[in-house]
Amino acid sequence: MSKKRLASRVQRTAQSGLGNIFANGQTELISFAAGLPDTGSFPKAALKQAFDQVFDNDNGETLQYHDSLGLLPLREKLADRLTKQGTPTKTAELMLTQGAQQGIDLVARLVLNKGDGLVVEAPTYIGALANFDAYEPTYHEVNMEPDGMNITQLQKVLLQHDVKLVYTIPDYQNPTGAVMSLAKRQALLELANRYNFIILEDSPYRELCYNGHLLPTLRSMDTEGRVISLGSFSKILAPGLRLGWLNADAELFQDIVALKAGLDVETPNLIMQGVNTYLDTNNLDAHIQSINKVYQEKMTFMLQCLQRELPAGVTYTKPTGGFFIWLTVPDNIDLGQLLTDRMLPEGHVSYVPAKNLYPSKAVHNQARLNFTNPSLADIQTGIHRLSEILADTIASKRPSYAFSNK
Repeated sequence: MSKKRLASRVQRTAQSGLGNIFANGQTELISFAAGLPDTGSFPKAALKQAFDQVFDNDNGETLQYHDSLGLLPLREKLADRLTKQGTPTKTAELMLTQGAQQGIDLVARLVLNKGDGLVVEAPTYIGALANFDAYEPTYHEVNMEPDGMNITQLQKVLLQHDVKLVYTIPDYQNPTGAVMSLAKRQALLELANRYNFIILEDSPYRELCYNGHLLPTLRSMDTEGRVISLGSFSKILAPGLRLGWLNADAELFQDIVALKAGLDVETPNLIMQGVNTYLDTNNLDAHIQSINKVYQEKMTFMLQCLQRELPAGVTYTKPTGGFFIWLTVPDNIDLGQLLTDRMLPEGHVSYVPAKNLYPSKAVHNQARLNFTNPSLADIQTGIHRLSEILADTIASKRPSYAFSNK
């Protein structure tokens, strides 16, 4: 049988490494890899009650086709919530999506032709790269700093290359946990206006704020309609709902609506109805406050374990929110190879190696650790195992010197 002729995007997406994050065939495995919420944080009883109520009150429309924008009452609630949080939002410019991941795909479809310039933070979200790869852009990496992307480096890229889209996670960035400073947010918007590019602001972690305060969104500071913002219920309610939202000015928004209609027709009405009913009868802010307490405890505990256990020469970020800690080891250690050779078969612990978080695949001595999903006991055990193998590996790679008595 002759080999099937497939699109080039299949090979590019297959190399993203995204599928490996959720692979777990080991019963002993402690995973710091997948960006999963704490399973115990899901309000199952309240959601069940909400979905039961949807069916109890069904007038025959719950399981019917609707429209691409999404359930109007839920969009109204979201627009009101975002506006009260400081991002003025019109219901008519807010769309419900199948998770923020679909929002990334819609914006890529909207903006990118093959070869177009795309700036991403380095490192960045693995799922975004898997999506962008399918559109075959020309990537430009801009290094991350403790207060967000390196704006000086971005300026140099813009002077030398035509860029159509800049993708950023300004709040508790995935994977570093960094928060973009107010000055950098202002500078990024000024550059967008000057060089005529669109900003995709992806903020699924924005409300997971543990030790800091929230800065204005890029969308709220935008004066020329260049920012498309994404949000999600995945991290603040439950990822299994696959429900997110996209907000953009009318000029861009209408084209995005048309693209979504051709992509999936609409976001599932049943899910939207259930979440809308949940919001009618429950306090989402109180729920977020409760999970933030759990996540802050886990984050603090993992940082304490890292400080106590890690060998010299290994550094890590100290986030104030979000899901992740970013680990850096000496340059001569490949954490992707070490994961395969020792961490998984010997230590039974996993993480996301940096190779999968840079478009260039050129960085090998960094990794992403998730602290929200594992238990405190697993955090303690897993960090101990990881640290032991790192200490042994670092020691084995130190240069040896021969001394003579001459």
